[in-house]
Amino acid sequence: MASFVRISALIWADLLAAFAMYVMMNYLTNVWNLTTTHAAAIINIWNGVTPVLAIVFAFFVDAFIGNYYMLVLSSIAYSIGLGFLSISTPPVIGPCSEYKEECVGHTQKTLFFIALALIAVGMAGHLVSLPPFLDTQTKTEDEDEEEAKEGSKIFWQIPGLLMVGVVLIAGGIVLPYIKPWSIRFGIPAICTLVATILFLTGSPWYKHTKPAGSPLTTTLRVFVAMARKISQPFPDPKEFYNDDDARCTSSLRCLDKAAVVFPQQPKSKSWTLCTVREVEDTKIGIRMVPMWLTFVVIGIVLSVGNTYFLEQANHMDRKLGSIKVPIPIFLLFYSFSSSISGYFYSFLTICLQKKYAPPAGIATGMVFSVLCCITSAKVETRRLGVIIDRGLLDKPEERIPMSIFWLLPQFMLLGAMDGIANTSITGFFRHQVPESMHKYLTYFTKGVLGLGTMASVLSVYVVGKVSERNQKSNWFQPTLNKSHLDRYYWTLAGVSAVNLVIYVIVASFYKYKESWGDGDHEAEAGEISEGFEDNAKCCC
Repeated sequence: MASFVRISALIWADLLAAFAMYVMMNYLTNVWNLTTTHAAAIINIWNGVTPVLAIVFAFFVDAFIGNYYMLVLSSIAYSIGLGFLSISTPPVIGPCSEYKEECVGHTQKTLFFIALALIAVGMAGHLVSLPPFLDTQTKTEDEDEEEAKEGSKIFWQIPGLLMVGVVLIAGGIVLPYIKPWSIRFGIPAICTLVATILFLTGSPWYKHTKPAGSPLTTTLRVFVAMARKISQPFPDPKEFYNDDDARCTSSLRCLDKAAVVFPQQPKSKSWTLCTVREVEDTKIGIRMVPMWLTFVVIGIVLSVGNTYFLEQANHMDRKLGSIKVPIPIFLLFYSFSSSISGYFYSFLTICLQKKYAPPAGIATGMVFSVLCCITSAKVETRRLGVIIDRGLLDKPEERIPMSIFWLLPQFMLLGAMDGIANTSITGFFRHQVPESMHKYLTYFTKGVLGLGTMASVLSVYVVGKVSERNQKSNWFQPTLNKSHLDRYYWTLAGVSAVNLVIYVIVASFYKYKESWGDGDHEAEAGEISEGFEDNAKCCC
């Protein structure tokens, strides 16, 4: 099980790096002296690009390079990125050694943004390849006796979980007390480098699997084959390449042209001919797009968790008795709430039919989204009231005499929303997407939410511009004390409520993939039960 330790070291380093990156918002506002909206835009674009990049990497892993080489490349990029991040802090190579705006020069900014790009590559690569590669290695060892294999896994999982606990304590409690940002970023950089070297030392003993091909290639083939035959007359179903008797649906009929076999055309999978099953699998993905779009608003709400929430906490009273509470401790509360609420989906699967549990869970997550925004707005209203009463409007660096734990409910509600929504969206994908796409469930879930995170930048810009009409002040001012973040939270609450209504309508009209026979197993990809009716027409 030496391979287990070497690969798990990457996971432990990732956890530590996550805590260091979690407070990036505070670094940009305190050291770079960026406005709240500018810093949030940088963080949200970076957070959004990372999961979207994971989908691209998943394609390259399955089609070309495999999990091992993706881990090698992403781990190296991760190590270099964290190293650049540590070097980009003013005391290392800056014009002066203080953590102030004037000490951040062009070189530091260039290194910083290169670091963010490399860290995004590292995170995306690890998200795609780390779990399956670890699973492959543990399955190959002790494979002769199932009982021995399970015992060996448990033996190594116990110290592994203990190590995770140590990392959580170090990242959530110890690391925030380190004042120099160069060291706070440097410790995860060193740990990631050590973990990468440790991982590489086991290369001769890892089991390497060849890329089996990506199902995304099949989807692309369907569109290419259809485009090549777009001018052809609509085909007769008897002309379809249907080698496994898959059933054709009447929706998106223009894609059926990809399965038409012309005279003297060889029946082989190519970029000019696809099977009916491949066409129907592609249709399933397209029919899910309206549902996907409603998930974007969830991502917009999630984006405030590690941006505006943290900036609110940055200048509040952190004392709990004689102890000064570190801000990253909220990540522990958030993760705990997310993990606990994720089990709510299991409860829904017991109470509801299998295909209706995910939609109900997603709706519940959206309800938590509304509650989180309302709670955040009320807490921010109280915070602004304290600021006005104490005359702190023009003193953004002064500590606000209001406990940081006023923010705990909104962090917990946000974590609950994240846990329920993520689990339910994954469950929805699992039931609805073709079996060949199941591996991409996590990537699609995080990718859709990542699009929402990036969309939050646009939402802040639009809301700010609208708030300026009729010569009124913008809700987003250079300092948080003069901003009206509470009004933005109320806006998000309204948008989330409207999105919930739209989602219910879309989910009601969505044609769910049915189960076959007695319902013990789901329909195969491309196969639709006799009860399935789909009369939607394609425009071409």
